[in-house]
Amino acid sequence: MTAIPAQAIRTAVEPRRVTVLGSTGSVGGNTVDLLQRNRGRFLVEALVASTNVQALAQQARALDARLAVVADPARYADLKEALAGSSCEAAAGPQAVIEAADRPAEWVMSAIVGAAGLEPTLTAVRRGAIVGLANKECLVCAGDFLMKEVTAHGATLLPVDSEHSAIFQVFDFAQPERVEKITLTASGGPFREFDRAAMERVTPAQAVAHPNWSMGTKISIDSATMMNKGLEIIEAYHLFGLPVERIEVLVHPQSVIHSMVHYVDGSVLAQLGTPDMRTPIAFALGWPKRMEAPSPRLDLSRVARLTFETPDHERFPALALAREALHRGGGAPTILNAANEIAVGAFVAGAIGFLDIVRGVEETLRIIPTAAPTSLEGIRALDAEARRVATTVTQRMASRARS
Repeated sequence: MTAIPAQAIRTAVEPRRVTVLGSTGSVGGNTVDLLQRNRGRFLVEALVASTNVQALAQQARALDARLAVVADPARYADLKEALAGSSCEAAAGPQAVIEAADRPAEWVMSAIVGAAGLEPTLTAVRRGAIVGLANKECLVCAGDFLMKEVTAHGATLLPVDSEHSAIFQVFDFAQPERVEKITLTASGGPFREFDRAAMERVTPAQAVAHPNWSMGTKISIDSATMMNKGLEIIEAYHLFGLPVERIEVLVHPQSVIHSMVHYVDGSVLAQLGTPDMRTPIAFALGWPKRMEAPSPRLDLSRVARLTFETPDHERFPALALAREALHRGGGAPTILNAANEIAVGAFVAGAIGFLDIVRGVEETLRIIPTAAPTSLEGIRALDAEARRVATTVTQRMASRARS
């Protein structure tokens, strides 16, 4: 990642016009909370949700949004009715989501979960917006492609994941060659102390019960498998320009140190805070200034003890699988991500076991050639093929489990 474009700092004036893609999800909801607490600093151009019409309409009314979009076209009439009497325009469907991202908001939160967030994020990038990036899949599926577009259009990516935000805050972009390595911290998830036999039996309800963070279903399960940390390695590779060998993972169960940057003089700079997503969201939303956030303040005397562990790659093979995908290059990360989405969905539906998630991803990666896609259409095609194959793989797993 290059130094922050000067034009982005020059245009950071108030009130800042914002759009939130994925406003009713976990990250989007926290973003809306901060917008409501800082009404004088922001004007809301558009809010986008997948299917939750009632929550979307409530947000739009509360924030005086100009546009509310529901991605499911079948929900248009419901949204229109929910917004009746307000000045907020209603729209629906995938194309309306793209058009919302293209509207003149200086700052865009990219919080649509999964590969569905790629095209609207790319749309915002191509008009040179400041993009708060909470969608891992954008960089995992299309990292090289997206970063080239960021450079070509003078856009700015501000990472919203707590780990990448932490690195961003202490990374010396003026002297990147002085960085020795970076360390992503991981809570270890709810099964940090489970053996493989115990993990074979865990349920979706157990997997979404994260010990520290309040997150959506998909990311909570990714945390439980540690696939989220594998995806974050790939993200960090694109965001900070370091080879994968200089990106480490350290399990830190207290989730107080959110990540670290190691410098050639032996200094290690870290960002600390309570595990509340409103802190990294506020950093991105207010950037380059800092804004107030209601996150609980860190009291180290009460925490008292911080501990660290090396990840167990045998119990959590997703980490090694993500590194392998990055080493293989080409379309391997795209396949990894798509297969993981399908496998997580199959686990949530009760069709496969918890450990089958990573097994299904690994098998899908073995089946599909990993030539690099060179266009958005190529990325879409590879993503679709990976989903097709992963669906077949997980159905075969489910069939074996029933027999």
